[in-house]
Amino acid sequence: MMDIEGIREFCMSLPSATEDVKWGNDLCFSIGGKLFCVCDLAGDLTVTIKVGEDEFNELCESETINPAKYTGRYGHVTINEMSRFSDSEWKTRIRKSYDLTIAKLPKKLRENL
Repeated sequence: MMDIEGIREFCMSLPSATEDVKWGNDLCFSIGGKLFCVCDLAGDLTVTIKVGEDEFNELCESETINPAKYTGRYGHVTINEMSRFSDSEWKTRIRKSYDLTIAKLPKKLRENL
């Protein structure tokens, strides 16, 4: 089952990804200054990622996935149960979040990454 170290290792393997701690207890991974993965370290691990418009509603029908606080309107979901996905599916979903985030960056910034 994916854990915080596995998520951190994978996120930091992505080109130009950065990490920092925000809001006291959230380990945040960004590309071009925009978040693509946030891990809440207080209590049980939860992970927030960006998903495609086509899967947002479907994922949010699950009891273990919710629209993310503050960023749900931008297509982010919070996964409350790490066993919800296999390690390979976690990597696929985090990579998709990374790609979706890059796609929203200004063209000049994308070219400089």
